[in-house]
Amino acid sequence: MIERSRLEGLKSICLVTGVPGAGKTLVGLDIATRYLDAEKELHSVYLSGNGPLVSILREALARDDVARAKAQGKALTKGRARQAVKGFIQPIHHFRDECLNDSKPPTEHVTIFDEAQRAGTREKTADFMRRKKGRPDFDQSEPAFLISCLDRHEDWAVVICLIGGGQEINTGEAGISEWIDAIRSRFPGWQVHVSPQLQGSEYAAAEAMRSLNPCAHLTLDSDLHPATSMRSFRAEHLSGLVKKVLDLDADKARQLHAGLAGHYPVVLTRDVNRARRWLRQQARGTERYGIVVSSQAQRLKPHALDVRSPVDPVNWFLNDRDDVRSSFYLEDVATEFHVQGLELDWTCVVWDADLRCGPQGWQHHEFFGDRWQRIHKPDRQRYLKNAYRVLLTRARQGMVIVVPEGAKDDDTRRPEYCDGTFSYLQDLGLPLI
Repeated sequence: MIERSRLEGLKSICLVTGVPGAGKTLVGLDIATRYLDAEKELHSVYLSGNGPLVSILREALARDDVARAKAQGKALTKGRARQAVKGFIQPIHHFRDECLNDSKPPTEHVTIFDEAQRAGTREKTADFMRRKKGRPDFDQSEPAFLISCLDRHEDWAVVICLIGGGQEINTGEAGISEWIDAIRSRFPGWQVHVSPQLQGSEYAAAEAMRSLNPCAHLTLDSDLHPATSMRSFRAEHLSGLVKKVLDLDADKARQLHAGLAGHYPVVLTRDVNRARRWLRQQARGTERYGIVVSSQAQRLKPHALDVRSPVDPVNWFLNDRDDVRSSFYLEDVATEFHVQGLELDWTCVVWDADLRCGPQGWQHHEFFGDRWQRIHKPDRQRYLKNAYRVLLTRARQGMVIVVPEGAKDDDTRRPEYCDGTFSYLQDLGLPLI
């Protein structure tokens, strides 16, 4: 996708869009492995602020290395295998802390930031540095500081940002506009290669993009928006469907669903146990399935789904079907924070009353104490909507959506809280099971 000759010799930043879900991870790892040149010390590093993603990638690679070694008759402990992948895949904060404590250029010339839209704002990063690192004068956003670390190289450096549209799900996540602002205000000499798709509504970067237009080093490059899903031929148009569903563009959503229905099933039910049976019937061989819910889905406990019950994402994603901690058991649920950047073959999305569809559009709620409360702040409304965007785009093969019926004798689960959402999804043509 990005040729080496286009990267070396300059200081460049590439903003890559359009790679859904785990496809971004595959792109990032593919680019990183091209720059594992130990002889010339032109190392690369794959970075993510997503802790579960880093843990799962490291463990998956370590387990694979051990299995390969065993198949070749070699001895390799899992501890040694884990140590080998630590330098290659790092949490962003480890890379950041090393650069804070050492003013020299980092070893890496090529740095891949996955989920770049989740980097911290100036306010969040400055507050963290003051409280946790004893640096009261720190006054940069996370994107600005991370670019500054690569800017220490005298010859060349490349920052590759892998961007998920509408994927900001937590307070203080900057979105891609913070990267653009950092380039414009602090690093005007850098070459900037940008996907034209950043002007789309789901990236919330149109205004920041306009501020870059006068930049003499700006190149719009359609190659930075892979148009074909790397995850599964079945899921190629899923992200487009989910965008239209969440934008309440019913006509377009119906059209896109009709095009998907023949090879990517998206079905609807009000019964969690029926959804469990459907998942088990669909999966073949080693295909993985699991239940995902919003982190705000606090009133699913009557359905034996407790979002507050701790889940180990490594066990949930990687362990076999005979392990009760694995996703296969359909007991533990993963939230948007566990699954962002990762995928399963089949998913069950259980839709609680936190995001409700009504005559005025989406209504956003959080469960506090013993009741639901409206969310009024626009950024928090956006995070909740994006949480469902993440949940609805985790399946490679197909998914079932559960909208529980509620209970008339329970004020926290009144039927009208979810009936509007169910009717909306049903009207889009999703078949009932």
